[in-house]
Amino acid sequence: MDSGAPTARAPGFDLSHRDSLGLLRRQTTVLELIAFGATLPEVLTAVTTALEELMPESHCSILLLDAAAQTLHHGAAPSLPLAYSRAVDGSAIGEDAGSCGSAAYLDTEIVAEDIATDRRWVRYRELALPHGLRACWSRPIRGRTGILGTFAVYHGAPHQPTEREQRLVERFTHLASVAIEHARLYGELAVSEDRLRRAFEDSAVGMALTTLDGRFGKVNRALRDMLGRSEQDLLAADMSSLQHPDADRTAIDALRPLTGGEGDSAQFETTLARPGGSAVRVAVTASIVRSADGTPVYLLMNVLDVTASRAAQRERRARREAEVARGVAEAASRAKSDFVSALSHEMRTPLQAITGFTELLGTLDLPAERRTAALGHIASASSHILELVDDVLDIAKIEAGALPLHLAEINLADLVGEVIELLEPVAAERGVRLRAGSVLGTVRADGRRLRQILLNLVTNGARHNHPGGWVLVTAWPDPPDCVAVRVSDSGAGIPKELIDRLFVPFDRLGVEDDLGAGLGMVLARGLTDAMGGGLSVHSTVGAGTTVELRLPAAR
Repeated sequence: MDSGAPTARAPGFDLSHRDSLGLLRRQTTVLELIAFGATLPEVLTAVTTALEELMPESHCSILLLDAAAQTLHHGAAPSLPLAYSRAVDGSAIGEDAGSCGSAAYLDTEIVAEDIATDRRWVRYRELALPHGLRACWSRPIRGRTGILGTFAVYHGAPHQPTEREQRLVERFTHLASVAIEHARLYGELAVSEDRLRRAFEDSAVGMALTTLDGRFGKVNRALRDMLGRSEQDLLAADMSSLQHPDADRTAIDALRPLTGGEGDSAQFETTLARPGGSAVRVAVTASIVRSADGTPVYLLMNVLDVTASRAAQRERRARREAEVARGVAEAASRAKSDFVSALSHEMRTPLQAITGFTELLGTLDLPAERRTAALGHIASASSHILELVDDVLDIAKIEAGALPLHLAEINLADLVGEVIELLEPVAAERGVRLRAGSVLGTVRADGRRLRQILLNLVTNGARHNHPGGWVLVTAWPDPPDCVAVRVSDSGAGIPKELIDRLFVPFDRLGVEDDLGAGLGMVLARGLTDAMGGGLSVHSTVGAGTTVELRLPAAR
């Protein structure tokens, strides 16, 4: 299939000077019609009329091919009988469909010198002959994508086209091809433009075409309704001038990369103002519109009103926050109740001992030995209560961030040796051996509080051990700025699922004895954290437990 250019002319034949001038003048007229936007029927009528002027006693017609239906339809036939034109309008193409139908089907020129005898006209001659049409030759009109239609020349008597006539039809067939393709192209553009215009104007989302500096050039109904402003008001404004006084003025800076030629789209949110001052929260998507050479020329903005959705989001967020706060408050209330209940339980036993022995001393005349023992029990119970109160106060101060600390450089070897020496008698009573391994490093900590932590950890290791067991304390620098202290024991170990409960006040992990109030590990972690360190527990049932401290190294 060729591109629609004229077929090769007969060798050795040229149009006369007069024909060339007449052809040039008529071609110019047709091209002017195309340039000025004349309709396709007007242009095709001018083409056929021009050829009829150059070929007296001829009748010219142009039929347009419907490629999908494979039928031919009227394009122009200024001098053919109207009844004949109507009769052949919509006829199917084929090998025996007259000159035009056959030319379109076979993609070649078809000459019927005498319609009365031509085999291709069997089905159509009764339409042509009554109108005095005896000869017809037709050429396919070719375009870039295939056959566009046919160009036919009729005569009232049997006729064989001359070389001059072939040359003229060749030229005007090409001109018809230009006209048809131009009309189809601009028709498609017009349809596309109409679709875009309707999509723009009828969109439920606010839309605007703006200049690169944000001035509105075209706005749709949805945007006008959203902002409560007339088209005239919007066309005199730009995006920044419509921002609400409370809006973030930097939001529209997202457009700058687009206007600078960077990227193809940008998104941002801002708040625009209606004439009465009410706020409209909008989500804007801006896309660059470029010219044929790629230069940015416009911005196409989609403006979505998200006021209601953002308000709903805020409401949901506030509801969630209120639910979380209520849950936290309820948990805190339960924790407070549990804490008070546990504290009262822990204090009741020593208080009962104090009360009982006090009554005993007040009502009975006891021997000196028993009085001394009773006073010892009262003193022990009082000391337990005092320690319990001190621990509770320390935990409260830690949680409030108000625990006073006196940080200094502490030599771990000296401190660990002191703790082991102090607790060795207690451990020996249980058959547990305490020892210090390699203890290296100096930390920056509160000496009294670190001593309290180590006493607690080593005591736990000895208390929850078995005869013949051991507790080992080691320490080493952990560059760049930490020292690790590890207290390991050979006790029964703690199930993994219970380790977190070590740090719940008064939780003894189900062990009911008089070996502690369940505050030691809570206090140890709190004190370690307060000194800028961390505490972790690793335990294996049947193998023992290791508690590791990580403390800031002394500079």
